[in-house]
Amino acid sequence: MSSHDGIEGAPFGSHVDYVLDDGGNPVMLMNDMSMHTTNIRDSGEGSFVTLFTQLSGAQGGQDVSRVSLTGTINKIPDDSEDMDAIRMRYSITHSYADQVMDSPKFSFFRMTPAKVYFVGGFGVMAKWVEPEDYRDAEADVLAREASSIIAKLNRDHGEDLLLTANHLLNVENLETIRVTGVDRLGMDLRVTRQIRRNKLQTDEFRVGFRIPVISVEDAKSEILKVFQEAWEKGENIVWDSDDALPGSDVPIVQIAADNLY
Repeated sequence: MSSHDGIEGAPFGSHVDYVLDDGGNPVMLMNDMSMHTTNIRDSGEGSFVTLFTQLSGAQGGQDVSRVSLTGTINKIPDDSEDMDAIRMRYSITHSYADQVMDSPKFSFFRMTPAKVYFVGGFGVMAKWVEPEDYRDAEADVLAREASSIIAKLNRDHGEDLLLTANHLLNVENLETIRVTGVDRLGMDLRVTRQIRRNKLQTDEFRVGFRIPVISVEDAKSEILKVFQEAWEKGENIVWDSDDALPGSDVPIVQIAADNLY
């Protein structure tokens, strides 16, 4: 909350870089004289602060996954047992940190989340997450590479995605299809189709991998298998009379429907 004259008590937003400690708590390096630091200090012990963060990458806007963390924030003592790890992590993540972290004007602050609100993207899942579940969660194996994988699929595999929509998702009158998410369990596809003149419908599908992947290369392999089976089904190819039809055992579920736009 703002402590500035004339807008006392009003919500006040500001951009702050951060890293996560081993418990998933956001850690920020802030100037003691900055407006957000002043507001936090003047709000008093136990006051709540909200940190909003979203997945970076080529998509941008409301399409990307994002989370709001609300909790208390406190200055980290210089003798904290994880201070060395925090300094190293901040230095690696933010190139400017080495220039300011030893200044007496800058201090590290740690947020302890009390409420966590997750949004999977525009028109898809949104839910409150228990703080305990958030703390116990582990980053997906593809977390660092997901944005680049998504961008490459949408840029270079348009024909493969078209075949997937037509033959695995059984979508007719397709207008657009693009990948909106990818993780160790599968990928999310957003499909827009024409249902009548001047009327479009946008749906979100989850296309699962048959097994959880453990690396980027595994994920690429599983995605290419999905594309291959879509092509085979479109070409009516069956390799053996005893084999299941191509794509018949690819896990697919519709996760959002009707007029996302």
